[in-house]
Amino acid sequence: MKTITINIENLKCHGCASTIKKGIQKFDEVKEVDVNVENSTVSVSYEGSDEITEEFKAKLSNLGYPESGHNTGFSVVKSYVSCAVGRIG
Repeated sequence: MKTITINIENLKCHGCASTIKKGIQKFDEVKEVDVNVENSTVSVSYEGSDEITEEFKAKLSNLGYPESGHNTGFSVVKSYVSCAVGRIG
């Protein structure tokens, strides 16, 4: 099993963390997801090819939590929506 830690933007609370976990756990290769709100990181333990890590990053970006240094105004807005969904669900 391999683990990647991704520094992300827009991570504000445990609602955000919940949305991230649910989104990343949809990948069959994923065995464990840890979201550290304080450090704005997502650690993903997975099996298989390293190419899947780009898909993890794309999923995070799609949810509104892009890799550090890749933030946009649109990502910020998406993160607020994802945060609200995470708090409800």
